[in-house]
Amino acid sequence: MADTHKPPEQFTIRMRRYDPESGEAPYWDEHTVELAPHRSVLEAILQARDRFDGSIGIRCSCRQAICGSCGVRVNGEPALACHTHLDAAKSGSADGVIEIEPMGNMPVIKDLIVDMDEVHWKKVRRVTPWLINKQPIPEREYLVSHDAMVDVTQSMACIQCGACVSDCLAMEVDPGFIGPAALAKAYRFVGDPRDDQQFERLNDLAQDPQGIFDCTHCFKCVEACPKGVNPMGQIMRLRRIAIDDQHIVDVNNGERHEAAFTGLIKDNGLLWEAELLPRSYGGNSWFGKLHPAAGKELISSLPAILKALFRGKVTPMGALKPHKLAKSDLKSVQGIYDKIEGRDERYELNLYITGVDEEPEDASPGDPVAAGVTAEPGGKDAEGGGAELEDTPTETRTDDGGMS
Repeated sequence: MADTHKPPEQFTIRMRRYDPESGEAPYWDEHTVELAPHRSVLEAILQARDRFDGSIGIRCSCRQAICGSCGVRVNGEPALACHTHLDAAKSGSADGVIEIEPMGNMPVIKDLIVDMDEVHWKKVRRVTPWLINKQPIPEREYLVSHDAMVDVTQSMACIQCGACVSDCLAMEVDPGFIGPAALAKAYRFVGDPRDDQQFERLNDLAQDPQGIFDCTHCFKCVEACPKGVNPMGQIMRLRRIAIDDQHIVDVNNGERHEAAFTGLIKDNGLLWEAELLPRSYGGNSWFGKLHPAAGKELISSLPAILKALFRGKVTPMGALKPHKLAKSDLKSVQGIYDKIEGRDERYELNLYITGVDEEPEDASPGDPVAAGVTAEPGGKDAEGGGAELEDTPTETRTDDGGMS
């Protein structure tokens, strides 16, 4: 808990200012404010606006890290201004001056205010962010199992602050990428057993060249999210359901690429990069490179291949032969595959369901599992004792309104 008894201190904030209507270039503006160290960066911005420059633009509302309005970059990292303490921000700065910038990947309206509708909300609307009821609709309510509703809880925790969009490296390269926030929202409905369009949703997102297979696994959205939504994890779930459950073969080669990637590691223990491209396009075997589609892709990739050879990142012999791995190590890697592939059902990690939290020491057998205490598949808690997750339908209130 923050120490609220410390006297006020002076903090210098350096804000990136920009007014597109002025025709002038962005510039840095510094102000010194006086606040207790536990107060927030948002309060520092508002004090600077009140005392020194009333034209400073900042969007805010709840000041409780709930509405997501005050998303900015503090010292180059995405943050909620109302949820970032001044002492922590100062200690994380390079020279003791707290730098505050608008979020990235979105047009700046003024100063720290970005156009969320132009990018963030536009992409959320793209994924049809509402439930499409299964038919026939029950007379009273849908009955949904406890586990099924907990499964989508992580994506429901999103407050739409746009921090993940701000720091998405894939969107920097391809602004058309649907993005982490919208795809996390998509899983909220794909994972809901009441939705009637799981295949249609997944097929749409898989066939889109800027859909689920456009994510580059950079983990920036995971680090940026202030609510633990793990957008990249939701994207990986969409992929697994699309490939393993719905058996969607996409035009973007995502399904074939995954099969080639995992197959090469299973066979060799390490990724054989030179074989990845031809197997992704021509078939998951050594003969894949003979397929016309693989040859066409190899020819188009020659400039990048030659550059890699010239810079020493790839050697001719390294491309022709797989990496060597000790037989015992290769056997260990293949043992992992055997264990995973031998399971009757796919086991996915959802931090709202599974983890390593221990049961309280004073808990007695039969006590219900408390919020945040996790359980293993099959209903047993993390320590193997008493409490079980419900397998029977439960009445759960959801973010769509009403009871489910």
